[in-house]
Amino acid sequence: MGDMTSPRVPSGPTVLETDRLVLRRWLPADAAMQRQLWMERDARVPPHRRISSDGHPSIEDLEDWIRRDDRSAPLGLLVAVRKDSGEAIGYCGLIANVHGQDGEPELAYEFLRKEWGQGLATEAGREIIAWAGSLGYTRLWATVREWNTPSRRVMAKLDFVQTSRVQSDAEHGDSLFYRKDLVRAG
Repeated sequence: MGDMTSPRVPSGPTVLETDRLVLRRWLPADAAMQRQLWMERDARVPPHRRISSDGHPSIEDLEDWIRRDDRSAPLGLLVAVRKDSGEAIGYCGLIANVHGQDGEPELAYEFLRKEWGQGLATEAGREIIAWAGSLGYTRLWATVREWNTPSRRVMAKLDFVQTSRVQSDAEHGDSLFYRKDLVRAG
């Protein structure tokens, strides 16, 4: 099956589609949307994942990130584009799991606040889960801050199971770990 620790997006302009979304590779033009996501993040998100006091990452920083060599960018994250407007509104995809489950990626997503409450994260997540299964993965993980009730609801809708593992963080909120088995044993 090969190295499954670094999910790769197949080449081509359109990767996946749902009823309302196209999930595709990143383009430098997506940097403005990505910066808006950074700006909208909750104050409880760790500082290294928010805009710094000196304004970084800038749109230029994010454009550079998108242009980087394939080995340095998280190619399993796809930009979510609304079919009705053609607007990039967030991302959803697979990232390398840094929490110790070798070869089993994490589902990750983030959408602009104006798109919240419309079921788009759930819709995109379902498509990514199916994609992960087609790539040969048998289990996915997700990490959600305890205070992030909307993402916890998405986990439930996608049939992820909350595990007993918790990473304590008094400053930013505890991280809860979720698991989804894609193939049932025997």
